[in-house]
Amino acid sequence: MTPFGRKMRQLRADKNVTQQQQADFLGVSKAYISALENGARGKPSTVLVDQICVWLGLIWDDAEDLKRLATLSHPKPTIDVRKHTPDAVMLANMLAQNIERLDDQDCQQLLTALEKRLT
Repeated sequence: MTPFGRKMRQLRADKNVTQQQQADFLGVSKAYISALENGARGKPSTVLVDQICVWLGLIWDDAEDLKRLATLSHPKPTIDVRKHTPDAVMLANMLAQNIERLDDQDCQQLLTALEKRLT
């Protein structure tokens, strides 16, 4: 599951609507909605995310949050570190080679530290 899929599922559940209702509104298949929620599909297009925000009635910060999560929800990200330092190359490779060893708590701690450093 991706961050976008988790949030979309939660918002849809909060509004007590089905995947089929969402799919019908968006003009996509229920299978596509399920794949987005489960992380079997890559990040959705900006246009689709905007349509989802409209369908869910999201405005301002809530809509921006969903859009941000969409940009962070590619299930197979790539990192081009060719023009970076050796430490950046090492960091990218260590994460790629060891992500399966990290549990949710480990990931949350790393995310928190990274977000703190980047703000």
